[in-house]
Amino acid sequence: MNFSLNVPTPLEYFASLVHTDADFALLEAAVSLAQDEYPDISVQQVLGEVDQLLARLQRRLPTDAGPLQKLRTLNQFVFRDLNFAGNFNNFTDPDNSFVHVVLRTRLAIPISMAVIWLELAQGIGLKARGVAFPGHFLVKVNLSEGQVVIDPLNGQSLSREELAERLEPYRNQASLVDEQELPLGLYLQAASPREIIARMLRNLKEIHAAQEDWHRLIAVLDRLIVLLPQAWSEYRDRGLAHAQARHPGHALEDLETYLANAGATSDRPAITARAAELRRAMH
Repeated sequence: MNFSLNVPTPLEYFASLVHTDADFALLEAAVSLAQDEYPDISVQQVLGEVDQLLARLQRRLPTDAGPLQKLRTLNQFVFRDLNFAGNFNNFTDPDNSFVHVVLRTRLAIPISMAVIWLELAQGIGLKARGVAFPGHFLVKVNLSEGQVVIDPLNGQSLSREELAERLEPYRNQASLVDEQELPLGLYLQAASPREIIARMLRNLKEIHAAQEDWHRLIAVLDRLIVLLPQAWSEYRDRGLAHAQARHPGHALEDLETYLANAGATSDRPAITARAAELRRAMH
């Protein structure tokens, strides 16, 4: 008997992980983002490395440890014993977004560190969630004493004043000077696993777009569209990237999808004109 084993492509594997929000495997989906850049990595091996860290952490906790003691032990383990920290010298290195590299270098950006931290926190029974704060991803833990908001690059808990201060540049940018317009609490809502993966991908998207690396940008946009099939602006951006990469057929298909679904957007005339250009070039 002949058995043919169809090995899924990295994109197909990713699609299987993010297909539904029920039991969304955040860490596995995050690890799999590296497969375009590092096709030989074993996702299961990386998950095993995190499991080993969790086992080491669990051995440090007495069986009767309460949530506050768990949180302190977790932060001591991650930031003092393992020396995880922010890669401040090279924040725009794509490797900062790849979990397997972060585990090796111990250098990260907030969101990739948060994914590892959340896995460990939840593994020891803490009620921990990610927070899609503007400019710097955060994590939060619910304790009986109240909610603690933490910077995932150093484990520091942040006061309301510190959070308001961090928010100030973004409020000014969006002309939200009036404190009443959007209360701080709205910025501290839990991010879903799907939203976390989308933000990781958009970080990579920004890096590759700035470098005009169309091949890598298209690979990231492929994942974003699998993750968020109705995020029409991602079709537009992929179409424009395909046009730059001289793939007119793919470019036209994406731009037409955008125009058919996005409604009356301000860039509609420009995208219509670009699609017409591509159509002419193909005939």
